[in-house]
Parts: sequence; C-alpha cells; structure tokens
Amino acid sequence: MLRFRRVLIVTVAVLLVGSAAAATAWYVVLPEYRPSLRPGEHYGVDVSHHQGRIDWRRVAGDDISFAYVKATEGETWVDSEFAANWQGAASVGLSRGAYHFFSLCVPGANQARHFLATVPDDPQALPPVVDLEFGTCTQRPDPATVEREVSAFVDLVERERGRPVVLYVMRDYTDRYPFLGSLERDRWERRLFRRPDGPWVMWQVSNVARVDGVPAPVDLNVSEIGRAGG
Repeated sequence: MLRFRRVLIVTVAVLLVGSAAAATAWYVVLPEYRPSLRPGEHYGVDVSHHQGRIDWRRVAGDDISFAYVKATEGETWVDSEFAANWQGAASVGLSRGAYHFFSLCVPGANQARHFLATVPDDPQALPPVVDLEFGTCTQRPDPATVEREVSAFVDLVERERGRPVVLYVMRDYTDRYPFLGSLERDRWERRLFRRPDGPWVMWQVSNVARVDGVPAPVDLNVSEIGRAGG
C-alpha cells in the first residue's frame, strides 16, 4: 500500500508539472513566438471586432508592417470596428488590406457587391481577400454550386478593383470542396508555428499572438507584400 501511495504521488506530481508546462507554453511562450523573417518579409496582423479597440501607434511600434482588417460577412453584415481599424492602420503608416468572410447561405455576387460598397477603393491597399471557412451558415451546397458562387465573388471583386483576390481557405473547407485546391489564385496559408511548404503570399503563423496595442490575442502573419504597393 505504501508503495502504491508513493507511485500515486509521483504520478500526480508529474501530471501537475506537465499541466503547468503546457499552461506556460500556451499563455507565455506561444503568444510571444515570432518566426525568423527571410529577406523581404514583414510581420502583420489580421483583426476584427474580436480584438476590441486597437491602439495602432503601439502596433506599428511593435515591428508590425501591415494589417488585414475584416470588413464584411455575407451580404449585409459589416464589422463594427472596420472603419476604425481601416483608418487607424493607415494613420500610422501600416499597409492595409480588407477581407470578406464568405457565406454559403447567400449568392456570391451579392456578397461581392456588399464588400465593394463597404471597402473604400484605395489603389495602395493590399490585395482583397476572401475568407473561406465554415461559420454560422449551416448550409452545405454541392461543390458545383460553391464553385459557381465563389467564382462569382472573385470575378466581380477583381473586375471592379483591378487586383487579384487572395484566398484564405481552411483545411476542412477544402476537404469538403476539393476544387478550391486547384483554383489559381494566390494563397494565404494557415499553418500555425510552422513555415508552409508550398507556395503562399501570406502565412498565418499564430492565432494567439500578443502584439502591443491589441487588447486581445491576435493572428500574426508573415508576408512579402507587407508594404504599400509591394
């Protein structure tokens, strides 16, 4: 019995140490992680109302060169912090771009018109982005329908803004709609804490980064297009 108690105590101690180490990694180490930059690369963030009111001057002082700002979702919703973030990023000299969260519940062309009506036409802005991931919409149309609607969004935005649209696509989305893997557009790759192997124009490094001036955890990105006109 005494031996069993000793084994139990040791086991509990090991588990507690392991839990403490995991907590330290999650709350201390990972939020501070920034990968080494290669020539021409810059750090950036992507933000929405979830980050709260941002002090963009402090963000720029924390070695951040660009920001992607959530603008719209579906065909009617506008992020409550879009205007403040759009103006704030530019006011401190950061390159800025806007992204749209695509909904499977409404036509792609309607979403494109909503995005275009919301985001000012700034020739110096970074390329527009469409975010393809499952959200509050529970519909799962067939692949042919999704291909048609995504293409309608991309084609209309590219025609009106004269810039190629960048695709941000979550893995479970491409698992259900594999055609997206062959859609010939630049990619914003999400690969947490590991540099992607394939071609990409932006790399989402972390979703729990700590950046000065941002009240909540924020997505950290790396890109070579992080300067205006770059």
